[in-house]
Parts: sequence; C-alpha cells; structure tokens
Amino acid sequence: MTTTTDTSAPKNPLIGVGWMIITGLLFVGVTALVKLAGTRIPAAESAFLRYVLGLVFLIPMIPAMRRSGGLNGLGPIFAFRGLVHTIAVTLWFYAMARIPIADVTAMNYLSPVYVTLGAALFLGETLAMRRLVAVLGALIGAMIILRPGFREVSDGHIAMLATAVFMASSYLTAKHLSGKTSAVMVVVMLSITTSIGLAPLAWAVWVPPTQEEVLILFAVSALATAGHYTMTLAFAAAPVSVTQPVAFLQLIWAVSIGAVFFGEPIDPFVIAGGLIIVGSISYMSWREAVQKRKEITPHATAPKT
Repeated sequence: MTTTTDTSAPKNPLIGVGWMIITGLLFVGVTALVKLAGTRIPAAESAFLRYVLGLVFLIPMIPAMRRSGGLNGLGPIFAFRGLVHTIAVTLWFYAMARIPIADVTAMNYLSPVYVTLGAALFLGETLAMRRLVAVLGALIGAMIILRPGFREVSDGHIAMLATAVFMASSYLTAKHLSGKTSAVMVVVMLSITTSIGLAPLAWAVWVPPTQEEVLILFAVSALATAGHYTMTLAFAAAPVSVTQPVAFLQLIWAVSIGAVFFGEPIDPFVIAGGLIIVGSISYMSWREAVQKRKEITPHATAPKT
C-alpha cells in the first residue's frame, strides 16, 4: 500500500496572500471605474463594450484554443453559460451605477454561497453541516446589509441579489465544462458568447459613447483580466482557506474609495454584513481544507509500505 500525500500543499502561503491582495485592489479598481463612467451609457451597452474591448486580451490564447480540439459537442452548454453570464453582467453594471460601491462589493460575496447551494441541488454534492452553516451565515449577512423594513431596498440592491444567482449559475456551468475541455476554451468561449449575448441588448439602447467612456471601459477590461489572472496565481500558491479571509480587505478598500472619491457615506451595517458573509465563506473554506487533509492523510494505524 502506498501512502498518499498532499501534493497540493502550498509552498509559500504568503505569496498567495500577496496575490490575493493585488486581486482585491484590481477588482475594486473595476468597480470604481464603472462608477466613474456613470449612468449615461446604459448598463447593457457598458457591459457589451467591456467584453468586446476585452477580446483583445484573448489574442495570445488563440493558438492554445486551436490545439484544444474545438467545441467537441459542447456548443449548447457554452451558449447557456453565455446567456446566464450576459444577464449577470448586465445586472451588475446596472447595480454598480446606482448603489454604493461598498454595497456592491459586499453583496458580490454571495455568489460562492449560491454556488454551494447549486452544487448540492444540481451537481449532487453533499450539503454538509459546514456548508449549511456558511449559507445561513451569509444570508444573515445579506439581510444586515439590506435591512428590509428599516431602509428602502432599491432596484440596484435587487439587481445585485439577482446578479449573484446568475453569476453562480455561470460558475457552476464552468465547473461542469472544466471536466470536458481545456481552461483556455472555457475562458475564450465565455468572452465570445457573452459579447454575442450582449450585442442585441446594447443595440436596443445604444448611446454613442465618448472617447473618455471608451477608455474607461477599456481600463475596466484590462483590470478585470488582470484580476482574474492574479486570482489564479493566488489559488495556485495557497489554498482558498488561506486566501479567502483576505477578500474582506476588498470591502475595506471599496468603502474607502466610495467615501473619498464619490462622497458615499460609510455604512457600518454594510461592513458588518460583509464581514459576516466573508467570515461564513472563510469558515466553510477552512473546514473543507481540514476535511480534505483528513481524507488524504492515512490513519495512524494504517499499514505503510
């Protein structure tokens, strides 16, 4: 019998934390730029321009995409993911222009919770007690942020709740696709199908963008692409249980940017709710890591050869 060891153990968790800090800064930069662009350009058009302008960053991936062997009969699944992602990003752009940056950032943390529920409902994964506790904790955090009955829940907040649901659907579809094709194909097809899905929505509400607005949305594409890349580096250097707590810093930066540059009041309920959501996700990630180590580490009485 061969002893199984954990080959995925991080070589330097501090590097993973560092990459995650950079990731948070990049994504906060994305939200700030979208906020700066304002509401003159409709949400669907802003989202369309962000994805179309971002296609330039996929050019280096074309050779790898050709080597991946094409769609391999996965066209309908790619199309479905493009559809739900189209809805998600349109709602996100709509919300971003209408509610405080801190609210958007805090409610973005709900997506992993919906992914956990979706994995249990549609992919047959077990909804263990640790996951159920995390889900309930995150929902409590969301209610603290929204405070229905104590303040007006705007259409921007409702849009963010829906964004998390559709984004979770996109992630779950990506998880399904990752076992059937290359990561490059998954990334490239997402950008292409989302651009196609957004095109008719953007055409229906088209407003000629100014040069400044185009530059802002191109910068959004650049920061978002860089953020996804550095997040991948963070996950490669350290487990999610190490990097996930760092995500709370993104909320702190969002609150600071909103207050300093956009005059948004600091809402302690948003910070508290965001902390509860991140804490719930971090707890689940830590428990998942502990469980994984138990599964791959032989019992002390197990035979060794």
